[in-house]
Amino acid sequence: MNGDTRTKPVLLIADPDDSVVEDVATALELEGVAVTGAPDGAQGLLQAGALSPDVVLVSATLPVIDAVEFVRAVRLARAVPVLLGVGEGHAEQALRALAAGAAACVARPYRVPELLPFIQAASPESRKVLAVGGVELDVHAYQVRVAGRAVHLPLREFELLQYLMRNADRTVTREQIMRHVWHAAANTSTNTIAVHVKRLRARLGDEDDQLIQTVRGVGYRLVTPGSHGSHA
Repeated sequence: MNGDTRTKPVLLIADPDDSVVEDVATALELEGVAVTGAPDGAQGLLQAGALSPDVVLVSATLPVIDAVEFVRAVRLARAVPVLLGVGEGHAEQALRALAAGAAACVARPYRVPELLPFIQAASPESRKVLAVGGVELDVHAYQVRVAGRAVHLPLREFELLQYLMRNADRTVTREQIMRHVWHAAANTSTNTIAVHVKRLRARLGDEDDQLIQTVRGVGYRLVTPGSHGSHA
């Protein structure tokens, strides 16, 4: 399969349980996603090289080549988001995999609504770098730079920044943020959003809240330098 001509996103799942792979593949095919499975780490690396997938999902229980080494090898070879599927008792592996370059951890058994945002962000038509002022966000590689300096963001803050950047100079409501960043989690409190915004500002060096402005009683606005956004 050639990554240069395809329009359908490709997900590679390295997981020893064939039935798990089949269930995910069946569900994601309805969403227009092509899924390929590999039963162990060695075959997974071969498939990663041959397919050039848009996203890789690897089980924490991967045999032959373990999940952490698999993540490290894939990330050394190419800038592709790698997700680690974890269950109970996998906390240590999760930490090691994130340190090795995994984009995020997701629950296993896998849930399609949790996987789709990663796949959609990495799909061929969505691959690009967003830039506002000195902030650059690479949608496909899950990387952020501020004035050329790499800044690590946890997944939720990355998604929040991406949503704000896609809507630069527009006020987005807390309800919209809940729907698009927390994926319709109606029980997400406004305090949770405020905490994430505060952390995001700190990581971006936005000490005076001039980049991400609070629109009181409504939501937030990410302001392009030179525009006339102001606090409400």
